[in-house]
Amino acid sequence: MGKKKRDDNSVLDGVLGDGTVVRNTGSSYMVRMADGRELPCRIKGNFRIKGIRTTNPVAVGDRVEVSHAADDACFITAIRQRKNYIIRRASNLSRESHILASNLDSAVLVASLRDPLTPLQFIDRFMATSEAYGIPAILVLNKSDIWDDDDRELAEGMSYLYTSIGYPTFIVSATTGSGLDALREATKGKITLLAGNSGVGKSSLINALVPGLDLKTAAVSDIHHTGVHTTTFSEMVSLPYGGEIIDVPGVRGFGTLEFDAAQVSHYFPEIFRFGKECKYSDCKHIGEPGCAVVPAVEEHLIAESRYQSYLSILEEAMEEANSDKYRKPY
Repeated sequence: MGKKKRDDNSVLDGVLGDGTVVRNTGSSYMVRMADGRELPCRIKGNFRIKGIRTTNPVAVGDRVEVSHAADDACFITAIRQRKNYIIRRASNLSRESHILASNLDSAVLVASLRDPLTPLQFIDRFMATSEAYGIPAILVLNKSDIWDDDDRELAEGMSYLYTSIGYPTFIVSATTGSGLDALREATKGKITLLAGNSGVGKSSLINALVPGLDLKTAAVSDIHHTGVHTTTFSEMVSLPYGGEIIDVPGVRGFGTLEFDAAQVSHYFPEIFRFGKECKYSDCKHIGEPGCAVVPAVEEHLIAESRYQSYLSILEEAMEEANSDKYRKPY
């Protein structure tokens, strides 16, 4: 094979084959090859998703081509077609996205009801994003061992709500092992994203699912009751009962990106169902004549919390659309 000189002045002398990205530290990647070897790699080339500015061009879960260089370094030289991917806004003020993972069978959101409390809007934004990218979502309510009676009542209500919408919901304790058998069954043989805001016990949960892994854990801040980041990079972890979990750093907010205002209701299944009965097909469900959604909220057929989450994302989408009208072309 003829040698090629690429943009960082390294000379490639052959393609080693395809592999799966199993770790992303930000500046380098670990790729698991078909023969089980894990090779540290850097990237060559432009891997941007068309039309979307991303902070990480390569994500854990990507199938990639790996080439060898004359200096024994390995490089990712191509990304194979993604089955899917899931992204979030890189920060509240950014128009760039961050790819959480790719080629997923499901996406699990780990939430907690105390130390820290996961906001319902955070949950709904994750679920809406999963809907937007066509990835089945699961909700896990962790830390059931520290709940009081009020927490348990809230958990049962949340479980009923999200299960009725169509999202499997599990009440678990990584500490006692309660509820983990059902979670194992739900993730068995699948590639599953495991996400959550900081401090919800993701690392403890993975340690319970994968004995001997011993991921680092940290206590929640006593002052602010917020989580401490213990996962600092994204990593794919093999499950002993079959399948893979992609662990990503905890996030404090889950920003949606480039949602079309006309499509936002499609990412809330219960709102979409009632929206089919609206008088006008372009109804945004904010008080238009003949709207079927607002009465459903008033009659408690749609949860008020879900409707408020919908309005929050709709408002952002409409603001972005308006700002785009006045943005100068590059």
